[in-house]
Amino acid sequence: MSIESTSRFAIDPSAAAAMGTDELRHHFHIGNLFEPGRISVTYTHYDRMIVGGAVPGRDPLTLETIKSIGTSSFLERRELVVVNVGGEGTVLVSGEQHRLGTRDMLYVGLGEEVAFSSTSADRPAKFYLLCAPAHRKCPTRLITLDMAKRLDLGGQETSNERSIYQFTTSIETCQLVVGMTQLAKGSVWNTMPAHVHDRRMEAYLYFDLAETARVFHFMGEPSETRHIIMANEEAVLSPAWSIHSGCGTSNYAFIWAMAGDNVDYTDVDPVAMGDMR
Repeated sequence: MSIESTSRFAIDPSAAAAMGTDELRHHFHIGNLFEPGRISVTYTHYDRMIVGGAVPGRDPLTLETIKSIGTSSFLERRELVVVNVGGEGTVLVSGEQHRLGTRDMLYVGLGEEVAFSSTSADRPAKFYLLCAPAHRKCPTRLITLDMAKRLDLGGQETSNERSIYQFTTSIETCQLVVGMTQLAKGSVWNTMPAHVHDRRMEAYLYFDLAETARVFHFMGEPSETRHIIMANEEAVLSPAWSIHSGCGTSNYAFIWAMAGDNVDYTDVDPVAMGDMR
């Protein structure tokens, strides 16, 4: 079997505030997502979101079901977003091939069968997987980076000049909201001033970091903030009660993904800087 799975239970804010570094990383940090020749997934109890990675080598990888889902196929009652952060690859969806370049996204609707392959085993695709329960079937759609809705925000004076690419804004999904943010050279801050959104959880994948570069990811209730240090191609979970912000030792990119009660990207609860501790 080429799929490995782990689970993460939901943590309340009081418990998180009492945790040390190792406990915080155990519950919220996700590493080893992109193992050659494997599919690795983490089933979370935050809106039942699954976060994973698939790195096909010379042989394709089939997305098989896992015990945590409890269904006969992986997408029997779920939808999926795939974002490629590696070399060129192909996602086979119920017999139809979809070629993904670096930073392209594919949405896959409920009930489909999925397999992954790399164009070159020497520079394999790295498929980042985001999966949530679905109540209806939406059409499978490929969104290349140049098709995504782009927002250019921030500035050099605030160290947060960035381009936001909204992948799912123009397509139908049940509850997944996914996009990518690229920070400009010389900018290091994301999502500050911070916000929360009690209607949705969120997950970040940080990537395009040098081997020695790091992002200090801030989480927790606004009055009880904590941090987790993130390396390249590592993910972090953000419960609905938590802020989610980061500051890097250099610029970087990250994929953000939400699941929950609505798909309104602008539905957030801003946090005043004076309320942060």
